[in-house]
Amino acid sequence: MRRSVRAGAVAAIGAAVVVPLLRRRARIPATATVAACAAGPLGLAVLHPRSHKRDVVMYALQMWAFTVVHEIPYDDPERLRERLRIRYPIRADRAIGLGRLPNVRLQSRLARLRGVDGLNRFLAWIHWLWFVEPYLALAFILIRHPERFPRAARRLAAVFDLGCATYFAVPTAPPWWASEHGYSGDEMVRRIMEEVGEDTWGSAWPAMYGALGGNPWAAMPSLHFATSVSAAISLAGTGRAAGTVGWAYALTLGFALVYLGEHYVTDLAAGAGLVAVSQRGESLAEPAVLAVNRCLQRLERLANG
Repeated sequence: MRRSVRAGAVAAIGAAVVVPLLRRRARIPATATVAACAAGPLGLAVLHPRSHKRDVVMYALQMWAFTVVHEIPYDDPERLRERLRIRYPIRADRAIGLGRLPNVRLQSRLARLRGVDGLNRFLAWIHWLWFVEPYLALAFILIRHPERFPRAARRLAAVFDLGCATYFAVPTAPPWWASEHGYSGDEMVRRIMEEVGEDTWGSAWPAMYGALGGNPWAAMPSLHFATSVSAAISLAGTGRAAGTVGWAYALTLGFALVYLGEHYVTDLAAGAGLVAVSQRGESLAEPAVLAVNRCLQRLERLANG
C-alpha cells in the first residue's frame, strides 16, 4: 500500500509538470490538462509531510497550474471569439466616467504634463513589477511571520483560481483591444505599456510580451489588481509598515492599469469584489477544505509509513 500511494503521488506531480508541456503537441484535452495541473499540489501533500518548504513548493505548483490553465481558452481563438464580451465594460465605464471612458480621460489629461514620458515609464514598471510583487509579499511573510504564510498563500491562490474560472466563463476584451478593433468609437485608448516596452526593450520586447501575454482576453476581473489587494491585506496583518507598502503598491497599480489602457475601472472593481468573495467565503469553504485535508493526511501517513 505504501509503495502504491507514493507511486500515485509521484505520478500526479509528474503529470502536473509534463502534461502542460505536451498538451499542444499531443493534443491533450483541456479537461485532462486541468485535472493534471490540479493533481500536482495534492500529490506533493501526500508525498511529503507538512513543512514550510513543502508549502512553498505546493504554491509554486499552484502558480504553474494557473499559468497553464488561464491560457487554455485561447488555444482556439476563433471559438473563444464567438463568446467574447466587449461592450458591457465599455458601457459600465462610460457610466463611471460620466459619458467618457476613464482610460481616455486620464490619458488625455496626463498627456499635457511636461514629464509625461517619465510618468509613463514609471507606471509601466509598476505594472511589470506585478509579475513578482505578490510572491515577494509571500516571501516576506514566510521569512518574518511564517505562521501566517499558509493562510496568505491560500487566499492568494483562491483569488487566482476564481479569476481563472471567470476567464473561462466570461472572456472579456481589455480596453486597448476593444479600441484597436473599433469598439470604443471615437475614444481611442492607447496601450502605453506597449509603447514603453518597445522603447525600453527594443527587439527583445515582442518575445517578452509573447511569453507573458498568453491570453489577451483574460481581462475581467483584473487579477493584477485583485492579487495585489490580497497581498496588501495579508501584509497589513503583519504590521503597519508592511501594510502601507502593500496598499501603496496596490493602489498605484490600480491607477496604472487604467491609465496604461490595460484594464477598465470595472475590471478593478470586479477584482476587488473577487478578493472580498474569496475572504468571506473562507468560512463557507472550510468544511470541504478540512475534509480534503483529512483525506490527504491519511494518505500522507500511508505514504510515509
